[in-house]
Amino acid sequence: MTAADFGLDALAADAHAAARPAAQAAAQVLYDQVKLNVSRLRRVTGNLDRSIYQAFIDGDTTPGRASYRVSWNKTKAPHGFLVEFGYLQRYEIARDSRGRMFPMVRPEMVGQPKPKRSAPQAVKDAYYVPRIGGPRQIPAKAFLRSAAAKMPQAQAAMRERWLAELAAKGYVK
Repeated sequence: MTAADFGLDALAADAHAAARPAAQAAAQVLYDQVKLNVSRLRRVTGNLDRSIYQAFIDGDTTPGRASYRVSWNKTKAPHGFLVEFGYLQRYEIARDSRGRMFPMVRPEMVGQPKPKRSAPQAVKDAYYVPRIGGPRQIPAKAFLRSAAAKMPQAQAAMRERWLAELAAKGYVK
């Protein structure tokens, strides 16, 4: 091997090492946009805002490629899917002493086991109090999907960070 080969091998190794910080810079742009989108929603408890995360995906990493996930924690904010994609409200809603919402149960059904998720719609309608005026479509408020509009800025941040990492090693001026 010649000195040039060693130099190219070192450049390749440093370029591969720069992939993770570059991917994190792109993820940070998207994460910041998702947090901003969530802050624009009507805040009830703040669980959705606290559940937003970015995480390195180790299993999806190869030399020169790194992946991050920006999403919400479904355990901390199980309602995130309903906010992101909207839903159909079929039943009257009640709140408990902690402010949690749940569908109202018909008085004659109190004490009866609640229908399973897979139960026929007629069984659910017989158990819960139907909404006056019929079902209501609750529109989606896409806090996560709308952050994709920042993809050009995320790609620019990734490119800048990758070049900065290589400049720190002396490859780019």
